[in-house]
Amino acid sequence: MAKLRAVLFGATGLAGQQFVSALSAHPWFELVAVAASPRNAGRRYGEALAEGGWFLTEAIPAAVASLVLADPLSVDPSGFDLAFSAVEADVARELEPRAARAIPVFSTASAFRYEKDVPLLLPPVNGGHLGLVRAQAARGFAGYVAPIPNCTTTGLAVSLAPLVERFGVQAVLVTSLQAVSGAGRSPGVPALDVLDNVLPFIAKEEGKVEVETRKILGTWAPGRTEVQPHAMRVSATCTRVAVLEGHTETVSVSLGRPASLDEVAAAFGEWKGDATARDLPSTPPRWIEVLQAPDRPQPRLDRETHGGMATSVGRLREDAVLANGVKFVLVSHNTKLGAAKGAVLVAELAKAQGLL
Repeated sequence: MAKLRAVLFGATGLAGQQFVSALSAHPWFELVAVAASPRNAGRRYGEALAEGGWFLTEAIPAAVASLVLADPLSVDPSGFDLAFSAVEADVARELEPRAARAIPVFSTASAFRYEKDVPLLLPPVNGGHLGLVRAQAARGFAGYVAPIPNCTTTGLAVSLAPLVERFGVQAVLVTSLQAVSGAGRSPGVPALDVLDNVLPFIAKEEGKVEVETRKILGTWAPGRTEVQPHAMRVSATCTRVAVLEGHTETVSVSLGRPASLDEVAAAFGEWKGDATARDLPSTPPRWIEVLQAPDRPQPRLDRETHGGMATSVGRLREDAVLANGVKFVLVSHNTKLGAAKGAVLVAELAKAQGLL
């Protein structure tokens, strides 16, 4: 089977580099073109990232290192089968619709997450929402824009999904301890601000978590033109800590009915996720790993579980303050499932469902 030809926008940033890694030797997709800021246009990818610009531990794939970077707005999208986008929201607002007039665009940007005709896709949780992209034909698109959630929302939504299915969820309180890689590398988080410190505010982050969680866990049916958000109440406090990768979150949940801790642990451990996402190339053996040790999960130990595609859950306890309350700690990889590999997973879902 011939691989689908992909172009990557925002190829030199942290998320862009994770896309390069995720697409290397992918069985369905081949990265054949890269684009980044105009200042790097005309340079080879490997040259642009020389002298410390490459963030990942593995080497740049040779086939990508030799590609010449283009200015994103100079790229003719009709020459490709799909696009991946790792650009900032303001750039995405112009670039992604332009590309979607010709081909599907799978994005980590927030620019279109809250549009009515745009699903917010996390395949193991709401793979069935993908069909909503057909409504974007009314925009004059031959393709569509399919964004993934904020990286902080991702692990939270995965962990809530089995609880919603088995017990119902009325309310959620979450405090995040977010890795510095979530802010990107330029401008990123100044070292002297975050070392020996906790930054108790991340602009716009808390609102994203609260809105996106309800949209992901909401309902959609063919023929409808938007998702009906879940009725749960979500309250988030988002902080930045001196961790390289992997977001840690402390979560308290008010369930819809009483449940023992054993029942909650079983709901996590037995959850297989949406059937549409069970046999894709990037699907892990399990979406949730339940850890019993009292000092787990930890980002350094657990962020890479199943290639960074699983959410690790531990410290499961009763919460006596909330009605039918339980609380736990999770770790989720913010630049893999929460960014590039999550977007590649959505593209895999689209291909499996005949939308690519």
